[in-house]
Amino acid sequence: MLPEYRTLLTTVHAGVATVTLNRPERRNAVGDGMRAELADALTRCDVTDEIRAIVLTGTGPAFCAGADLGAGANTFSTPGDGFSAAGFAVPVWALSKPVIAAINGHAIGLGLTLALQCDIRFFAADARYGIVQVRRGVVGDAYAHWVLPRLVGIANAAEILLTGATFDGDRAVALGLGSRVLPAEEVLPTALQVARDIAANTAPMSVAASKRLLWDSFDLTREQVGTRETEIHLKLMAHEDAAEGVRAYLQRRAPRWTGRPVDPTQD
Repeated sequence: MLPEYRTLLTTVHAGVATVTLNRPERRNAVGDGMRAELADALTRCDVTDEIRAIVLTGTGPAFCAGADLGAGANTFSTPGDGFSAAGFAVPVWALSKPVIAAINGHAIGLGLTLALQCDIRFFAADARYGIVQVRRGVVGDAYAHWVLPRLVGIANAAEILLTGATFDGDRAVALGLGSRVLPAEEVLPTALQVARDIAANTAPMSVAASKRLLWDSFDLTREQVGTRETEIHLKLMAHEDAAEGVRAYLQRRAPRWTGRPVDPTQD
């Protein structure tokens, strides 16, 4: 289902794809083709209907140390042709499948801004986190200036982006960057448990439509959100899964979904 990658490990089980950043000698820093490989892996997961949820994690003890600083002083001073601060060719929020970031260790710079593109984030308590780019002579990337204010408010976003300071998992969740803080060894198992629950018990089309509207709502008015919710409901109500969900609940059995994991209003 997924090819072998140089910088990633991938597994698929029970409807859940686990994508692991795998450059442990560099604390999983982004380099050696990881950008292109991650975009390829996520795209393949997204177009494979059997995959219902994706867990993104790193080979311990780090999640991702950010940009690879192996080039030393030239790391940021020689951007190369076609440079984009977007970070990755495929923003994680653009996928139709829910993506859970199992942030099992340090996530610095691009490592944290990548995680912030995910739908659900679980943080390791004792790791260090921060968008430190202003301390390296550049600025936060991967849409950090769009995501952060919407997640944590302008004041907290300013503190994170303008100081470049690092903080632990408890502070990350207190700021609103994630929903749970856990011991490092529990982060990935918890993420997999949630992902498997999504894969087994939620309607594929419903999740895809809800994710799309959730991220789009940042740029919509209240009235536009109401219109979209109505449009989505009408599409979903016309599908067999709307009846199957109620039947399965009343019969106290697992649902047998037939819908594809795509937003039905985007066909």
